[in-house]
Amino acid sequence: MLQISNIIIIHDSELEISAIRSQGAGGQNVNKVSTAIHLRFDIEGSSLPAFYKEQLLKLNDRRITQEGVIVIKAQEYRSQEQNREEALKRLQELIKSVVVLKKKRKPTKPTRSSQKKRLDSKTKRGQIKSIRRQAID
Repeated sequence: MLQISNIIIIHDSELEISAIRSQGAGGQNVNKVSTAIHLRFDIEGSSLPAFYKEQLLKLNDRRITQEGVIVIKAQEYRSQEQNREEALKRLQELIKSVVVLKKKRKPTKPTRSSQKKRLDSKTKRGQIKSIRRQAID
């Protein structure tokens, strides 16, 4: 069972967790033991509220397939249990990130003095270059 908030809980039956072999270097342990975890979570077929489903499907995240399935692969740790916990944590963070409303950016203008400083520095730089040019000619 994965607790998202006080009200929202994802049951284990909605998660498809399989153990696979890790990629990369690691010697005999990698070749023999399936420690990596491959977690799949179907957004449409889940018991999440409609708002969560809608927002998750809107996300532009490479972990969400076109069919609306979240695929998370955890292979950071050497033990299967730690990788399972890591995959569940990542899923939890992804779902929680949908609820957090981002502040709308207020467009600002640069101050008059900062604009003046910028133009003055450009003028000064141009004068330096023109002096160099005269010295060469």
